[in-house]
Amino acid sequence: MGPEINMPGPVCLIENTEEQLVVNKEALETLSAISQPVVVVAIVGLYRTGKSYLMNKLAGKQKGFSVGSTVQAHTQGIWMWCVPHPSKPDHTLVLLDTEGLGDMQKVDNKKDDQIFALAILLSSTLVYNTMSKIDQGAIDLLHNVTEITDLLRARASSHLDGVEDAADTVTFFPDLVWTLRDFYLDLETDGQLVTADKYLENSLRPKEGKRPTGWEKRKSSDQRSQNYNLPRLCIQKFFPTRKCFIFDTPIHGKKLGQLETLCDDELDHEFVQQVAEFCSYIFSHSKIKTLPEDIKVNGPRLENLVLTYVNAIHNGELPCLGNTVLALSQIENAAAVQKAMSHYDQEMTQKVQLPTNTLQELLDLHRACEKEAIEVFKKNSFKDEDQGFQKELEALLHTKQEAICQKNLEASSERCSALLQDIFTPLEANMQLGIYSRPGGHNLYIQKIEELKALYYQKPGKGIQAEEALQTYLHSKKPVSDAILQTDQALTAKENEMKVQRAKAETARADAQRLEELHRMQQKLMEEKERLHQKQLRQMEINRAYFLAEQKRAEEQRLQLFLQLLRKRLKDSEQPKKLKEEDSRKCSGI
Repeated sequence: MGPEINMPGPVCLIENTEEQLVVNKEALETLSAISQPVVVVAIVGLYRTGKSYLMNKLAGKQKGFSVGSTVQAHTQGIWMWCVPHPSKPDHTLVLLDTEGLGDMQKVDNKKDDQIFALAILLSSTLVYNTMSKIDQGAIDLLHNVTEITDLLRARASSHLDGVEDAADTVTFFPDLVWTLRDFYLDLETDGQLVTADKYLENSLRPKEGKRPTGWEKRKSSDQRSQNYNLPRLCIQKFFPTRKCFIFDTPIHGKKLGQLETLCDDELDHEFVQQVAEFCSYIFSHSKIKTLPEDIKVNGPRLENLVLTYVNAIHNGELPCLGNTVLALSQIENAAAVQKAMSHYDQEMTQKVQLPTNTLQELLDLHRACEKEAIEVFKKNSFKDEDQGFQKELEALLHTKQEAICQKNLEASSERCSALLQDIFTPLEANMQLGIYSRPGGHNLYIQKIEELKALYYQKPGKGIQAEEALQTYLHSKKPVSDAILQTDQALTAKENEMKVQRAKAETARADAQRLEELHRMQQKLMEEKERLHQKQLRQMEINRAYFLAEQKRAEEQRLQLFLQLLRKRLKDSEQPKKLKEEDSRKCSGI
């Protein structure tokens, strides 16, 4: 169940302006937030009869709904107070305090009937608050229900005998709780004590008298009987569940005007006990507001009922229960479609990260969210008998699928475009620098393309347009590639021609170098020969000098030997002179 709504105080639900009844948006927002079933208790009655005090007690508060202390009516329009139900968990108690009926200061009492009708239409329990006793005036006031019968008709019957025709609407009427304030009568009938409920039933019992004689008397009697019985029959018919509470005067004197400021121990004990019994009955017996086919009403449905009924009154239309259910089903189903779509959008936003890697991945996510959205619709739909709204939802979801697929394509294209722009920027820069405008430049260009393609494939999150975007980009660069290829071929051809020329020049240069080298070698050979020749000459000179030196040394050795011999001979000769002469001869001979 949804969270509890616990309003700190009442707010105006329907304002009674001079022009018309106006619905308060703040109150509608409060109702729209209540997902729990609602038990709606409305109170109607003459102004200044203490209605607001009872409603404050039902809210469990001393103050809340305005309790006036003057003869001027306080509550204007219909005021609403939503509180957690004190005895039914996961239920919300909606209290509706209505503007007092019969205010003498009102210019137009037509709105009294409209407010009375709205109280019946919106409530599951109607508290009818009157003073002192059940009299003809109180019954006649409630007799407005006979006129409201037309407003509430489930069929097209509108004549006075329509009490029987209105039987189909009875089950949708609220339970009636009649409260009698400042009750002063003794609860006795024919000397026997009776309960408050029995007193109510006796007051609503039609008269069964003898039929008078004479046509005029019979006609007059019939009219009086009808005037007396018809309101009672209508009340019995439309309010089959009835309960009556009597309340003693709470306090006497001027303090009665300060009722909301007084503690229970300052009030009449019987009155306090009667209020407690009244509240206990309301809490235990009041039912959930229901529509035809036992449709439980929650806050949003009650919100739509308020709008539907007030708009019908503005347009001068008669709020028919069948039409109301149809209108409510259209409103709720439209809201259910919107809620389902909101759920789908929320789930897709949380689960889908565009672009997806594959289309199947996106379709699987869509189908899962679509299934959840349809479940949300079914949970919140209301009498979508021909499944028209579900088909509308399915059509909207199909449109969403097409839109998300297109968005996925666009997201993938944008992602890939951004990646390509980022990754291939160096290639663009190289082309601007003319790096590929040279022989072999096309191969360098292709190599760079392959390198950048590999880097592109490594990047995640490209989506389903990854390959197509790459091929589109490469195709867009084909003229550039062709231009680089043509430039490459032209420059390569020119380079080859220049290579041939260079080869020829190299050959000529090599030949010249070989001739020069040969010349150098020949020159070197000649120089070597000359060197060897000179060396040989020098060796010959050396050998000659050596020979002469050897020869001279030999001669000197011979001379030394000769001298040695001579000296020996002179020494040995006894005739030195002879020896001298002999030596002289030898020397001369030499």
